[in-house]
Amino acid sequence: MELRDAIRTTGSIRDFSPEPVSDDTLYAILDDARFAPSGGNRQAWRVVVVKDPERRRAIAAAYLDAWHDYVAHLLAGLIPFSPLASDEERRTAERQREAAEQRAVADGFAETLADTPVLLVVLADLTVLAALDRDLDHYHIVGGASIYPFVWNILLAARERGVGGVMTTMAVKNESTLQAVLDVPTTLVVASVIALGYPSQQRPTKLARRSVEEFTTVDTLAGDAFHP
Repeated sequence: MELRDAIRTTGSIRDFSPEPVSDDTLYAILDDARFAPSGGNRQAWRVVVVKDPERRRAIAAAYLDAWHDYVAHLLAGLIPFSPLASDEERRTAERQREAAEQRAVADGFAETLADTPVLLVVLADLTVLAALDRDLDHYHIVGGASIYPFVWNILLAARERGVGGVMTTMAVKNESTLQAVLDVPTTLVVASVIALGYPSQQRPTKLARRSVEEFTTVDTLAGDAFHP
């Protein structure tokens, strides 16, 4: 597969066939993904392949709990978990929690996460992570630059092998639960839970995204749109 095609067609896959993904295939995916860039080449990622059914159910429960809160925000007309949300907006979302739970569907992705063919938990090692926005007075995001390229590489390497998947961060809301389930110290934080498997349907070949002109300007944020 050409790199350009992979970039333009690797969408989020949440519906998988029952066909298992072999350990050999998963190893090959991780073996390619490890060449992702990271600050100082410290490779601050750790990966747990979760096979134990009880641990899978615990992770899925943590995910589903957060998913209900996510849906509650949507029902309240809010951006879920926005770092700029006011206390009143948070309370408004909390009041929609029961309605969100009632929207659960038995065969939904959140409800069936434990049955995903491959379940990976990607951890970030804070002892080696460089976070240049650590002392800034706003939401911290820079440290993820040393982790999420690796996560994206996993999805690209999976795509190469006909395996689909999705990077999720929902369960991070219940991070302490995941750390306990996986015997992870507090110096390692949860960056993502990745679900992988062979897609149950033909994947889309064209993804919908904004044009370059819609998100790129010249010289200042209010500058002219960038054109070729």
